[in-house]
Amino acid sequence: MTFPFSQPSLNIIKPYALMDLDDTLFQTQRKIDAWKLPTTDPENLVCATVNKQGEPLSFMSQRQAAFFHWLLSSTELIAVTARDRQEIKRVKLPFNSWQVLTHGAVILTADGELLNTWQQHMYNVLAPLQDTLNQLTEWFNSYSQENDSTYNYLKLTPHSDTFIDSELTIYLAIKHTQKDHQALADLAKQLPTFIPDFDTHFYVHVNANNLAILPHAVHKRHAVQFLLEQHLDHQRPSFGFGDSLADLPFLQLLDWYGMPNHGQIHEQFQA
Repeated sequence: MTFPFSQPSLNIIKPYALMDLDDTLFQTQRKIDAWKLPTTDPENLVCATVNKQGEPLSFMSQRQAAFFHWLLSSTELIAVTARDRQEIKRVKLPFNSWQVLTHGAVILTADGELLNTWQQHMYNVLAPLQDTLNQLTEWFNSYSQENDSTYNYLKLTPHSDTFIDSELTIYLAIKHTQKDHQALADLAKQLPTFIPDFDTHFYVHVNANNLAILPHAVHKRHAVQFLLEQHLDHQRPSFGFGDSLADLPFLQLLDWYGMPNHGQIHEQFQA
């Protein structure tokens, strides 16, 4: 049996590029300075996101902007992000395909519509956890008031969305108002010991000043796997990038994956 050699072809098949956003395609000025990123002179920066007041918040370097525009023109670019439906509106980049949002709890079609089959699935797994998530919120608020000043600087924010006409809490986010990353790392280790059966229902993800308490059913990997199996063309290649350890499970579903030369995964391998 003989096999053909590769020949030039004008019939280009666009691959899928599944991309984390924050700290992968863009970042804040504080992180630009901390990571000493190249091509970030003020005249080279491109605004990628704004804050709630509409002011520039995150930026792409000249190289990142070139990378993004290459992806947009030569691939089907799919955003895979922890940002929810309100937060993604503050990303000023022209996405035109699927979007995986809120750590995978929400999938939007190319038209910006909710994917109903996924919404039904998430309703089925989130509805039974609502009482537990509410109790967890109440416990945290009372705990932070009763303990030392370190915990007084912690701010908890429930993230919710509408699933089958019901407003459901998806996960809980905790930030340290003084950006004490170690305090969040310590809390992450202590949570399973504070709350009965915590590991049965939830996992914790920590990255810099963000701690997320997530149900096991909420994960970027689950949503990406659903898209790959149910909606994307199996004949088309896929690749992706992410900076966080939470990105690694969804990236491992793809044909190729990588990371920027900064961020959580990079630091883990560097260590």
